[in-house]
Amino acid sequence: MSTPTPADRTAVDPVTTEIIRCALLQAAEDMNTTLIRSAYTPTIYEAKDCAVALLDRDHHVLGQSSGLPIFLGNLEECTRATERMYGSDVWREGDVWVLNDSYIGGTHLNDVTVYAPIHVRGELVGFAASRAHWIDMGSKDPGGSMDSTSIHQEGLRMGPLKIYEGGEPCVLVHDLIARQVRFPQPTLGDMRAQVACALTGARRLAEIVERWGTDTLLAARDAIFAQTERLEREQIAAVPDGVYEATGRLDNDGIDLDVPLSVTVRVTIDGDRMTMDLTECADQATGPVNCGAAQTVAACRVGYKLLVSGEVPLNGGSFKPLDVVTRPGSMLAAIEPAACQYYYSHLGLVIDLVVRALAPAVPERAAAASYGDSMIVQFTGLDPRTGKLFVSQEATVGGWGAWETGDGESCLINNVNGSLRDMPVEVLETLFPVRVEEYAVRADSAGTGRTRGGNGVVRQYRFTADQDLSLWWERSDTPAWGLFDGGAGAPPRVTLNPGRAEARSLLKVNALPVRAGDVLRCESGGGGGFGPAAERDPAAVAEDVRQGLLSPGRAAADYPAGSPSGGSA
Repeated sequence: MSTPTPADRTAVDPVTTEIIRCALLQAAEDMNTTLIRSAYTPTIYEAKDCAVALLDRDHHVLGQSSGLPIFLGNLEECTRATERMYGSDVWREGDVWVLNDSYIGGTHLNDVTVYAPIHVRGELVGFAASRAHWIDMGSKDPGGSMDSTSIHQEGLRMGPLKIYEGGEPCVLVHDLIARQVRFPQPTLGDMRAQVACALTGARRLAEIVERWGTDTLLAARDAIFAQTERLEREQIAAVPDGVYEATGRLDNDGIDLDVPLSVTVRVTIDGDRMTMDLTECADQATGPVNCGAAQTVAACRVGYKLLVSGEVPLNGGSFKPLDVVTRPGSMLAAIEPAACQYYYSHLGLVIDLVVRALAPAVPERAAAASYGDSMIVQFTGLDPRTGKLFVSQEATVGGWGAWETGDGESCLINNVNGSLRDMPVEVLETLFPVRVEEYAVRADSAGTGRTRGGNGVVRQYRFTADQDLSLWWERSDTPAWGLFDGGAGAPPRVTLNPGRAEARSLLKVNALPVRAGDVLRCESGGGGGFGPAAERDPAAVAEDVRQGLLSPGRAAADYPAGSPSGGSA
């Protein structure tokens, strides 16, 4: 049955529209719950490194769950690409597909998208899709390499590929995947968890269609999309027309350690439309800090949502007034064979730069920069307790930027990752040969201001067995800046064996051998401040000192009028 035109559809009342909106959002949340509870690896079931979406038959988002914001409006690129390659008649009931190509989905090969068409009484009504991080894709180093220089070093790369056909597993494909990765059993377990997620989405959408009918669902969809687009256009139109610009730099690409990489975001407001131009950025790098253009579009959408209709759930009406311009061959629109393992470092910078560019026009909506990167810590080796290979990869939390009326949040995951969690200490120590000796707020790391930035954290590990250490820490060259005379947050700092003669400062390293008894101290950056520090409430300064967020010495230096020693608190 062809899609009815709006004029053909039955009218839908606002109450029914809201019920259907909530049903679609809940369907996506049910999918996400299924994935997390069915997953085999702690990267998904503990850290929640995943996201899901329910799409209509035209690949528009009906509902997307809480998850990684960096996948905003991005999962449908996989279904669109499949249809472009094989035609619109490729979708068969009971089929499930997989894709992880960095130049299509935009992310690294570990982020695998599993998606399935949804049929009701033989008619295609939509798609269910999920993206989750698989712990190993057979790259040259277990888990992923911090020094890859080609996509071909980063593991198994799959274009659109069926993993189930007519409801039956494609055994040869499952066998191919299992033979390419270092952890076949948990990898296939996570894949099947994503299949279960897709089946949950199919059941939920079928229930919605059965209850209200296709025409009512489509009418409600159109109303929801139109409302979202109208709200976004109104908010953009309220911003003064003009061209707004901001520039920042990444430390390096992990290979050429002395060469920073520049990113410029140029935002044009023209009536009720916004254009983000990222053509003025570094060429694709030798190291793995590149991504496909689809992922850059997703990052721009995160920055957009921070300033425009952030309270409105994502749907197919989102981003209609937004255009994103990239340059093929740049690190934000990489082409084969660019390495893409750490695609999110420059995307986190892009998100902060979008806000920085528009801050003069919308100061009441803008926040200072966050600590900005996932700050990856990875351990690999043979666990002496089991004799088996292990990979532990975790992101590190840090400080977010302050805004006009509030301090930045401390110890929060970066804005690329959203609902992703840092690994619980108990889980880490149970599963891997490492002990966490300290996990605390990093005092004096917040940017100063009338409202201060959030604080980073200290996370100190002691290795209980010989293993390899890999790190990807960023934003020391461009730490979290402040806005409107606010101060910058402290940059990140990582030290191997602090206090010893052999102590080393590290930010990026790949497969560095460490010994049992070695200590790794990781200190994440703080967020930027907002407004002059001299205008901060003395009572707030005293409270920061009382909570250990700010030392008395730094309070006296940074807030002399408000510090306890200044007598004003």
